[in-house]
Amino acid sequence: MTKPDQIVVSPVVGARQLALFIRLPRLLYSGLPDYVPPLDMEQKGMLNPKQSPFFAHGKACYFLAWRGNKPIGRISAQIDFLALEKTTEPRTGFFGALDALDTACVKPLLDAAENWLRQFDIERIRGPWTLNSNGESGTMIAGQNEAPMVGMGWHPKMLGPAIEAAGFEKAVDLFSYKMEVSKEAEQANQVPANLRQRLGSVTVRGLRTNHIPEDAEILKDIYNDAWAGTWGNVPLTSHEVQSLLKTMKPILKPEQYVLVEFDKEPVAIALVVPNVYDVSGDLNGAPSPLGWVKLATRILRHDFRSARVILLGVKKKLAGTALSAIIPALLIDELMQRGRHLPYRTIELGWVLETNTGIRNLIERIVPEPYKTHRMYEKTLETSGH
Repeated sequence: MTKPDQIVVSPVVGARQLALFIRLPRLLYSGLPDYVPPLDMEQKGMLNPKQSPFFAHGKACYFLAWRGNKPIGRISAQIDFLALEKTTEPRTGFFGALDALDTACVKPLLDAAENWLRQFDIERIRGPWTLNSNGESGTMIAGQNEAPMVGMGWHPKMLGPAIEAAGFEKAVDLFSYKMEVSKEAEQANQVPANLRQRLGSVTVRGLRTNHIPEDAEILKDIYNDAWAGTWGNVPLTSHEVQSLLKTMKPILKPEQYVLVEFDKEPVAIALVVPNVYDVSGDLNGAPSPLGWVKLATRILRHDFRSARVILLGVKKKLAGTALSAIIPALLIDELMQRGRHLPYRTIELGWVLETNTGIRNLIERIVPEPYKTHRMYEKTLETSGH
């Protein structure tokens, strides 16, 4: 028999507990001054096995922490079989969706994730990822008081230290930068016209709305080539990128997709998504019927003030060439110009690895300091065979 104040961690069973798991952060953090809940619908698309493209190549188990009849925390444990195939490193499993206000439940939740992963001979646990490196990444350790951004996890400041107290070490920090969109900023960071002319057969285009599946494949191929071998990277699948663009279709504009071609060959890509919090932030995650009408109206009017670059990459074949140095600057220049034609006042360049000095130096010429930091953690697991 459990004591009333005892913490019990148990796997999520059934549709009702899954629905609770999905909306739990909203219940835990409600009323905190800096927290704005995401739409439950959006979270369901990431976490529900019937909807999330992750489960085409991954496996997960969800856990809830309870004190008596009250849920006080959650975590996911997951394996991405693509990640296991692509690495010669220790067999690595992930945790994610870690949310809690009561630090006493953080270690029991992480213990549950570790124990679940051990049955698959996992040697190292890394996270948080929801559900892999192509989803929400890291625990927010700085920037809680900044405006929320689509696809960016929010966590109270005590969560990072609680993860470290449970025996995890910092793996890497991920930085996010906020670029102001204005005519002045655009001119200050413009690729000079004479330099553009010297690029010769380099062209830039947007999304072809009548060829979305083909443009999705181009995006996937460039992104996977650009980031292959990067820390923690798991390749995007066709299913994931098609699902992403299909989900975005109601809010997708041709200008949000920036493709650079050299001699008619696609060589660089950037994809910008409008910040859904701009139109949903006051609807508390689960809109009423009237709230859904408001949301639909705002989306139709494209009432977004900010956006985020979620995918950016330059093909590896350009490494070491003059183009490889110029094209990232050209992408940012194009994003600034397009941001002015769309209603965005700010564009976020997010989740830049602290070790990626090339991209950081380019961005920090425009924005000297990151405005949000998310931290990834890892821990070596003792297995039964050791």
